[in-house]
Amino acid sequence: MRIIIAGAGDVGFHLAKLLAIEEHDINIIDLDNRKLQYISNHLDVNTIKGSATSFKILDEANVSKADLLIAVTESESTNIATCIIGKNLGAKKTIARVVNTEFLNKREILDLKSIGIDEVISPELLAAKEIKKLLKETALTDTFEFEKGILSMVGLTIGEDSELLDQSLADTAYLNPERNFNTVAILRDSETIIPHGNDTFKLNDHAYFITQPDGLKRVMNLSGKTRTVVKKIMILGGSKIGIQTAAQLSGKYKIKMIEQDKDKCFELADRLPDTLVINGDGRDVELLLEEGIQNMDAFIAVTGNSETNIISSLVAKNNQVKKTIALVENIDYIHLSQNIGVDTMINKKLIAASFIFKHIRKGEVLDLTSIHGVDGELLEFEVKNNSKILDLAIKDLDFPRAAIIGGVIRNNKGITVRGNFTFQEEDRVVVLSKPECIHKVEGFFK
Repeated sequence: MRIIIAGAGDVGFHLAKLLAIEEHDINIIDLDNRKLQYISNHLDVNTIKGSATSFKILDEANVSKADLLIAVTESESTNIATCIIGKNLGAKKTIARVVNTEFLNKREILDLKSIGIDEVISPELLAAKEIKKLLKETALTDTFEFEKGILSMVGLTIGEDSELLDQSLADTAYLNPERNFNTVAILRDSETIIPHGNDTFKLNDHAYFITQPDGLKRVMNLSGKTRTVVKKIMILGGSKIGIQTAAQLSGKYKIKMIEQDKDKCFELADRLPDTLVINGDGRDVELLLEEGIQNMDAFIAVTGNSETNIISSLVAKNNQVKKTIALVENIDYIHLSQNIGVDTMINKKLIAASFIFKHIRKGEVLDLTSIHGVDGELLEFEVKNNSKILDLAIKDLDFPRAAIIGGVIRNNKGITVRGNFTFQEEDRVVVLSKPECIHKVEGFFK
């Protein structure tokens, strides 16, 4: 595919990284020469310095022959204008990053396609949805469901009480007599390990499992975790993500929001009638204690300052809050969560890039998601009547070691599979793969 990406920030870079692996013809446009130079040094893509709303620049990027134009600059108006202009110059499909969620909520009324915008995405809304998903289980650092939970991917930290600690996968096989979960990845000190029999669980590892519904409790018990119900939530920061999160969670949870800007507090109180809005500085430990942080089940820090979010989450964790989620701008910070004590760190730009990648990708992939901090993608494929994998057992496949088959959905039932499992037509196969071998993995399903 010929793809143009307008915006060389974190969203553009991560998206280009995912797409470049599959050898697409990619042009990245940005006004910042420093960002373009960084991308050139790290990715095999073409960079163009200039404004994405310029006819000349878009022509230089061959927009008339582009299969896809993705506008993900920091400016909503630039993204909208870029898509409109690009569509009129011949781009087959356009995607615009927006801040105003009315573009999403009123898309039928606005009829954006008629003016040249095929799809819009909001990183803030996507981040809020991610937070909502993470609150389902306080002990989990990550979670993703296939077919409404027939199979699930869950992430957990290996603690001192875990039965898995210092044990290899082979040695712990007896702990899974029902065979209702599989280990698919281990994140250790920023290194992603696709585990095999001799790999060992270490203290503070983030371990990721594919589980059947009845396997989740077993995985949590082995990891030394207990299930708790979230009722009370404190949100730090009346940011766009904070507002979206409170709006999605109100009604189900009792929510307190802390915002430093006094004038903004009045606006938030009007917009969020079911949320108790407190004016104060979230860095003030006394304030947090006065507002009952020690009685909260979850703490969500989504201010515009990553350090504030991390430190306040650590304060919450120190006061026995069961689930802490911190928004960070620097993607590199995500790896720190397993070492410093914050349960989950999220980055809205990384979430947005993965969302775009999922929705534009061609091939045999039915579903795709990224895991925070993990150098790998979780994919779902369908076995067709001409797939190379059909009628073969897992042990007979020359499957790349940088990928692992975690489970299969067959006849609306989730199965965590082993080496003797043989694939049938219409099976839906869940794979965790490092980016560099996604294309090779996909070849098994063609």
